[in-house]
Formats: sequence, C-alpha cells, structure tokens
Amino acid sequence: MLIIVAGTAALSSFDISGGTKLYSVQSGSMEPEIKTGSVVLSQPQTIYFRGDIITFKAEKDRTVKNPRYTTTHRVHELQEAEGKLMFITKGDANDSPDGTPITQDLILGKVLVAVPYLGYLVSFAKTEAGFILLIIVPATLIIYSELVSIKNEAKKLIEERKKRKLTAKEKVVVAFGETEMAVGESISSLFDPGGKK
Repeated sequence: MLIIVAGTAALSSFDISGGTKLYSVQSGSMEPEIKTGSVVLSQPQTIYFRGDIITFKAEKDRTVKNPRYTTTHRVHELQEAEGKLMFITKGDANDSPDGTPITQDLILGKVLVAVPYLGYLVSFAKTEAGFILLIIVPATLIIYSELVSIKNEAKKLIEERKKRKLTAKEKVVVAFGETEMAVGESISSLFDPGGKK
C-alpha cells in the first residue's frame, strides 16, 4: 500500500505520458461520480465536449505548469465569446454552474479514471509530516530489517563454516595426529628432561 501511495504521490508531480497526470480531488462537488479524496487520471485532449469531466487550473495559474490547486468539474455548456471557445463548468453536486467560464488553455485534461480515497493519502504524503510518516519511516524500517537479515545470514554462514570446517574423518585424523604429537612430545621429554632451550 505504501508503495502505491509513494508512487502516486510521485506521479502526481510529473507527467506520465503526453501530459497525462494524476490530480487529487479534495471536495465533494463531483459526488457521487467522483468521491471526495479521490485521485483522478486526466489526459489532455485536442477537443472537449459537453459532458466531459475535466481538470483545469484557475486563471491566476495560467502560466504555472504544475498548479498547486486544480478543479475537476463537468463541462456543462460551450459558448463562444470574442472569437474564443469558452467552457462553462459545473460540479455534479452543485446547484449552479461555476461563476467563471474558462478557455481551453486552462484545461489540464479529461478525466479518464478516478480512484476513490487515494487522494487523501497522496495529499498527506505531500506534506512534510506525511512524507516522513508514509515514506521515510517505512523506508528506514525496511532498510533496518534488511540489514538485520543480512547480519543474521552472515552469522549463520560463519557458524556453519566453523562447524563444517572438518569432516568426521578429518576430525579423527586430527585427533589421531594431536594424540601422536602429544605422545611424541612425552617421549622426547623422557630423553631430554631439561628441555631444549
């Protein structure tokens, strides 16, 4: 789950392909079609039609490539004003259309799919506390767990190596050899009680 949240948070900051992006929906203006806290995947189109659900930015963010705040509403009506096509939008749960018509250059894309409730986690993951709790802490725990596993495996291998250093036959040979050496030293000491210096 954390991988999904982290991936979604990252993808919401970058274009996926051809301007396709993920956006978080933080109001209930499109319910029941799109639940509060959903993540929507929006893709730019050459033309938008009445009934399309679109994600757009505010006039004040016209020059901003990745606006902090976006709106996801349905195209309610198309009008022409001063030779420009204007889009009048409306949230499905709202009683009336949005007050300001928008031009096509403010539209970020048509909604292709909405994933309920994932937006809450994505929005939280983008905060400092959320980043620490949802990304840094789990990543640290995973790394720590892996290091402990590696340490335990290394210990186990060393123990096995120590145990397996000599086979049973080799142990008998060594024991026999040690006995032989001990006997040899005892015999030597009989003939040289003072020991060689």
